[in-house]
Amino acid sequence: MAARRRASGDEHRLSATEFLPEPLLPTGSAHAEPVRVLVVDDDPQVREVLQALLAGEGCETTARGDAQSALDALAGFRPDLVLSDLKMPGRDGMWLLEHVLRAQADMPVVMLTGFGDTETAVECLRRGAADYLLKPPRVVDLVRALERALARRRSMRERARYQAELEQRVREKTAELSRALADLEGSYSSTLAALVAALDAREQETGDHSQRVLRFTLAIASELGMGGREAEETGRGALLHDIGKIGVSDAILLKRGPLTADEWVHMRRHPDTGHAIIANIPFLGPAAQIVLSHHERWDGGGYPRGLSRDGIPAGARIFSVADALDAIASDRPYRAHRAFADARAEIVRCSGTQFDPRVVEAFLRLDDAALEKIRRG
Repeated sequence: MAARRRASGDEHRLSATEFLPEPLLPTGSAHAEPVRVLVVDDDPQVREVLQALLAGEGCETTARGDAQSALDALAGFRPDLVLSDLKMPGRDGMWLLEHVLRAQADMPVVMLTGFGDTETAVECLRRGAADYLLKPPRVVDLVRALERALARRRSMRERARYQAELEQRVREKTAELSRALADLEGSYSSTLAALVAALDAREQETGDHSQRVLRFTLAIASELGMGGREAEETGRGALLHDIGKIGVSDAILLKRGPLTADEWVHMRRHPDTGHAIIANIPFLGPAAQIVLSHHERWDGGGYPRGLSRDGIPAGARIFSVADALDAIASDRPYRAHRAFADARAEIVRCSGTQFDPRVVEAFLRLDDAALEKIRRG
């Protein structure tokens, strides 16, 4: 705001309306509250002069003679600005500046000193002072310093308010996106479940096989300490493990008798077929590796790639135990289900050859009651 002198030319009797910004704390009426200034100086005459000058500009003031009492006055007086001497006995203006900003980070503090060296000025500003004036200040300089300091405070508050509003909008948009992604993932899961149910129905013999083996897989994975995204991806791989059978003809898939050598070659292509179907769907990438590897064996005797040990994806190693468990402990048209004890014995027998021993150990920690609950869903 440009300074304008009164017609009398007396620059020490300037109007607050000419120099001071609009106060920060408006009242409910058309008039604003005066700017509240805390004056701090160990010289009582200086305090008196500064208060008189500020009162002439429409400010409300209170004064203190030392840094500690000034700091104590902050909460009660609630100033819009602190005007403090730099050099005071005991705790000086630097100490007060530090503690004022610690109590209220956006409080403008204007420092006054009779020692006008550049280093002191730079140090005050570096520590967060809003401005720096030499004593005794001219009224014009003093009022302009107050105006700049209060404008800076308004700017800081506006930025903080804008930042808070921006963060709130980001939180709201993030929540909306999370809900949308959850809805989308739910739609994906429902679609996959419907597809798998159709495949299970096609085989006729296996009934709810894919859902059961999914539950068994997740239970064993949990025993191994697997959780979060990795468990979700392992579950999808278990659910979709036989999706490649969509490419197997009914004559082979539904054949009652044993398959011929050529038919086995055709049947054994289903892991590759399943992998090819879902590998290019980004969120099913990890599941595709389980689909491709679910017939691999710990000893390297499986197919299609002859992987062994830790070269087999962890989810596929878990699935293979769950799949064997379901095959033994579920009803088939040609036989009733066998007891979990039989399944345990067979899986333990094949530990270290067909199955990962660590996965077998985790499976063995599930008792009959837990397995029955899992099987029934």
